[in-house]
Amino acid sequence: MKHLVFYMALVLTLVFAPSAHATGNGAPSGSHYNLNIICVPNGKKADMTGTQGRTIFVACDGTSKINLIEGTDFLVLDRNGTDGSASFQLPPTDTGVITDQPGVNDECTLNLDGSFTCGTGTSVYSVFARALGNRLGTAVMMLCGLDDLGLPVCGLDNQLKLDASGRPAKFENVTANLLYIYNVTINGVFYKRIPLFSDVLQDYFWNYDNNGLKLLQLRFYHCTTVVPADWPGPIDDSACFAK
Repeated sequence: MKHLVFYMALVLTLVFAPSAHATGNGAPSGSHYNLNIICVPNGKKADMTGTQGRTIFVACDGTSKINLIEGTDFLVLDRNGTDGSASFQLPPTDTGVITDQPGVNDECTLNLDGSFTCGTGTSVYSVFARALGNRLGTAVMMLCGLDDLGLPVCGLDNQLKLDASGRPAKFENVTANLLYIYNVTINGVFYKRIPLFSDVLQDYFWNYDNNGLKLLQLRFYHCTTVVPADWPGPIDDSACFAK
């Protein structure tokens, strides 16, 4: 079955990951993967494909594209988002996508109103974010994918609005914003929720529209978040803070 190797590896990680609880900055404690998205005023000219590091460079003003590549672990593949696009590898996100059969949208459930809800809504891991830098810095980030015609489909309703004005800066759970797309119509069919790497779409990416945000810190924790079936709705990330 599709993603079976990924699923087994991630389950083992979840089983043996150390317990977590809340910290003073709002994030869970425990092991995690750090990704820093840093803005630069001028575009980078060096080839940053395959270079080591946990940073991605984006424009301070304007839109950058971060391509999302499915893999077994978290890894920056191309750090330079100022030349058109960067690339970031991450594992499958939703437990329903992990067990999906290739070519069959069996991670999607038909609702009574004719719409579809895809994925179980339980993430394999969780994403926490905080914005840092100049207090006037803001950015908007959203998950997108391409339909069969190559047209972008983006999570406009659940886009992540970032603001560096808060002090002290706190981490917030953004799993539902960065790993799911809500409330979109594709080929005349309405989808209430689509998880990252669902085969409903392809060539997923984050659209990062920056307005002076200097630094976005993302942390990926091996704990589950239950996201809503409809947006807006509550999330349950108590597993990330269990002692």
